[in-house]
Amino acid sequence: MDLQKHSEPGLRKHTDLRASDADRDRTADILREALAEGRLTAEEHAERVEEVFRAKTVGELEPMVADLPAAHRPRPAASFAPAPNRPAPGSVPSVADENVVAVFSAAVRKGRWRVGRRTHAYAIFGSVEIDLSEALFEHQQVVIKAISVFGSVEIRVPENVSMRGSGGGVLGTFEVNTLDSGEEGAPVVYVDGLAVLGSIEARPRRGKLIEDILDRVGDRVHAKLRKHLGH
Repeated sequence: MDLQKHSEPGLRKHTDLRASDADRDRTADILREALAEGRLTAEEHAERVEEVFRAKTVGELEPMVADLPAAHRPRPAASFAPAPNRPAPGSVPSVADENVVAVFSAAVRKGRWRVGRRTHAYAIFGSVEIDLSEALFEHQQVVIKAISVFGSVEIRVPENVSMRGSGGGVLGTFEVNTLDSGEEGAPVVYVDGLAVLGSIEARPRRGKLIEDILDRVGDRVHAKLRKHLGH
């Protein structure tokens, strides 16, 4: 999966937010209702639906229905389901797919690489950097187990994945930013670790997003498009 943002730091306008499957479905439903009511011709409906399923942000969706009454009705707040605190039983093997080891040295894993379900990182009097901001996620749940002894492990993730942490430090620091993605189907990265006179840190790399999360459900999106076009 390929990986790749405003006025004030840390703030985004509503129209700049990435559109979700639910946003596209809601917009397409408004268009279908407008077609049934005679507010849109069949040609107008088809053109707008095509644009809806090509839209990447909320701001690109809004003009498609701005002239339709249904778009201005109050709608209930969407429910939000946070990522589970632990992986589903049996979803992640106990044996690592990859080990990243630094003993009196430095080890780096970055760029375009395929993330396995489990990665182990060991920093013994050394430093390990694991950067997922350009990685390819082939699994929805990923575990990174980190051990730091007089060393450091630094983990960076795209800001639109979910992340959970479980671990601690003995005269050391263990710090994992809890993240909840607003994207349906986004991967969850679980960081487990122990820092002994060392440090383990996991946080998002701001400005880096998994831009093609929807490619993981591309077949479903195309099926919805065909349904709304009446094919």
